[in-house]
Amino acid sequence: METELKKYKVSEIVDGFVYNELEGKGLFGLSGKLTIQPEYQRNYIYADGKKDVAVIDSLLKGYPLGLIYFNNVDKNNFEVLDGQQRITSIGRFTTGKFAIKDANGREQLFTSLPADKQSKIIESELLVYHCEGTETEIKDWFKTINIAGIPLNEQELLNAIYSGTFVTLAKAEFSNSSNANIQKWSAYISGTAQRQQFLATALSWVASSKGQTKEGYMAKHRLDTNINELKTYFNSVIDWISGVFRDVEKEMCGLEWGRLYEEYHKKSYDPSKVSKTVQKLYGDVYVKNRRGVFEYILGGEKDTKLLEIRVFDDATKQTVYKQQTAAAQKKGESNCPLCAVGHDANKSKIWEQKEMDADHVTAWSKGGATTIKNCQLLCRTHNQAKGNK
Repeated sequence: METELKKYKVSEIVDGFVYNELEGKGLFGLSGKLTIQPEYQRNYIYADGKKDVAVIDSLLKGYPLGLIYFNNVDKNNFEVLDGQQRITSIGRFTTGKFAIKDANGREQLFTSLPADKQSKIIESELLVYHCEGTETEIKDWFKTINIAGIPLNEQELLNAIYSGTFVTLAKAEFSNSSNANIQKWSAYISGTAQRQQFLATALSWVASSKGQTKEGYMAKHRLDTNINELKTYFNSVIDWISGVFRDVEKEMCGLEWGRLYEEYHKKSYDPSKVSKTVQKLYGDVYVKNRRGVFEYILGGEKDTKLLEIRVFDDATKQTVYKQQTAAAQKKGESNCPLCAVGHDANKSKIWEQKEMDADHVTAWSKGGATTIKNCQLLCRTHNQAKGNK
């Protein structure tokens, strides 16, 4: 890959700058010759009143902003390889998209700054490396230079590697923070649209349903001119969740809904009954893991391990062991109640406490409480065999 170092004034870089509020993109500069956010770039994430302000503050203080890299698309057109967050911050400020505070704490837009400070900003010089190479070289370099600063996450890197019409359309749908569906999606999916988590989830769900990886799915569909399959599958999962579970609980966010959809969406559920069960389990003091409630219900309320039911404490187990053992020795039978009624060599065996497990006499799932009155110790073989009976 060939490189050439050049200097540009800020006024040149932001000439023709356009910012798309809907998509969060700084689009063009250098009188339209520079694409500030090509498809392999992440969305603009500096709009937090800190990082964007820090960029402008650096210019006003004469601090260097660091090297910027352009990719030479052809002789007269370029795209930002690294530096789009800094350039977009400058472009947004000079076009009045945000304000900074002056020495007196008053907010100032670019146009309300004194002329000398305006000049200080637009006359500042930026050091830019122009890079020229194959697509593979450019994207490998892109990954390398993004190790520092705020690193690209996995999906942002995949968007860069598999950039094309499919990624463009997918980002427009799932990475648009103005999408009216974001609030609904946020109930079930962790993350933000800006950092590509919704897109990553949608791709993960549809790829898994076909036995593929995200990378494989994106490679296969890279040049597709629609994302119908991706949208349809994603919406099917979301609609299924909201159809089965009327209650939206905070523990639902980030669960493996794609896997759960594949396992359970062909079963029928009564949403009213499901709602009552959710509330019952949420009100049960013995349920330690509320995140397991939803899969527990979908699976027919059988796998209590998902709920991490509160276990008997050591004091309770020790008390019950002593009581059982004393009673068993008087009768000349095993201190495991199930061994005692058996017909093998363990019928009269006295087990050590470390060889036994605490068990609910009446299973928790059938209304049994985690109290000393409902506790018994069984040998491990019988406890494992008893299950949820």
